[in-house]
Amino acid sequence: MLNFIIAMAVIFGLMLAWIYIQQIAREYAAKHPELGAMKEEGLGCGKNCGCKGGICEK
Repeated sequence: MLNFIIAMAVIFGLMLAWIYIQQIAREYAAKHPELGAMKEEGLGCGKNCGCKGGICEK
């Protein structure tokens, strides 16, 4: 049972850490617009933008 609780705590901690890292990256991108927009994971051509024949439509 202790292993289960430890595993759940580690998974939850990693999830919170990833959310925190994404927030830091968004804030950094907002402060430095000369570097371009931050690329979100899972976005872009081929993911969910409605690509047809390799051309993304927005």
